[in-house]
Amino acid sequence: FFQCQAIVVGFLGSVVAIVMGGIKSYSVELDHAFLLCASSLVTSSLASFVLGLITAAVIVFSRHCKINPDNVATPIAASLGDITSLALLSWISTVLYDAIGKEDWLAPLIIAGYILITPLWVWIAKKNEHTREVLHSGWTPVMAAMLISRSNKGGLILDFMVSRFEGIAVFQPVINGVGGNLVAVQASRISTALHREEELGKLANEDTVIFITPKAGFFGKGVHARTARVLMLMVIPGHLIFIYTINYMKAGHISLTPLFVFVYLCASTLQVATLLYIAYIMIHWMWKRNVDPDNSAIPYLTSLGDLLGISLLAIGFHFLYLVGDRDAQLDI
Repeated sequence: FFQCQAIVVGFLGSVVAIVMGGIKSYSVELDHAFLLCASSLVTSSLASFVLGLITAAVIVFSRHCKINPDNVATPIAASLGDITSLALLSWISTVLYDAIGKEDWLAPLIIAGYILITPLWVWIAKKNEHTREVLHSGWTPVMAAMLISRSNKGGLILDFMVSRFEGIAVFQPVINGVGGNLVAVQASRISTALHREEELGKLANEDTVIFITPKAGFFGKGVHARTARVLMLMVIPGHLIFIYTINYMKAGHISLTPLFVFVYLCASTLQVATLLYIAYIMIHWMWKRNVDPDNSAIPYLTSLGDLLGISLLAIGFHFLYLVGDRDAQLDI
């Protein structure tokens, strides 16, 4: 099923990118369109396969070591996902780009091959009782997440802000990566607890109130509130390590003034707090309506985290510009 999903999402994502690029430049080069589509298909397929193996191995090893896989497998899979995808995409796109003008048939052949093999993956998924249901219900969250991510990371918000604030580009994957990892841990823990306590569609007595207040979500006595507090305590130390590492490597094109650090930490803290609060409500709402959150929640939460992250960063950088704490290398 994951191969089928990866092929479809990779193909549709490349089509959206080609259309958006064509709208901006008023033209589409066929060779480059084939290159983008083939690179996206191969990357999504291979990355899905590799990450599936790694995640399964981490879960088995965690159970062997008597460690909760929700605390380990989810952040590892999320962290390795971007690295694996970027590494594969850079290598595959380089190979296909070098083939332009020499072996122009290569990219179209790859696209045709993946399109032809997709029905086979669908047939295999239908035959497996564990993936048959997901084959019908697992598309909406992934497609919605792709559209949300494409609307910000794919160009609209990020491209606009990078043209104004050069330094924002290097902090975008940091704030989105940290927020996505932390909310994925919380989502996995809540979902596992629901699976352990009640059958799908029913909530335990202490979970009957779905739309809880922020006070109950973070300062309550329940296990999920305690987990949320622990995750919130990790935000500031983690981001301080990342931003000072970026500054040490001179990759951010900005100077880390006290005001910048304060504004950045406020943005990242607000992002994670919002995601953790939404995660509790979303997962319990899905569970009450017989939707398995294991198959649906994390794509929504991580894509929403991307949108929140870049939006809050944009607001923070604009605030710094207004108060005069500007990037010295930026010409606005």
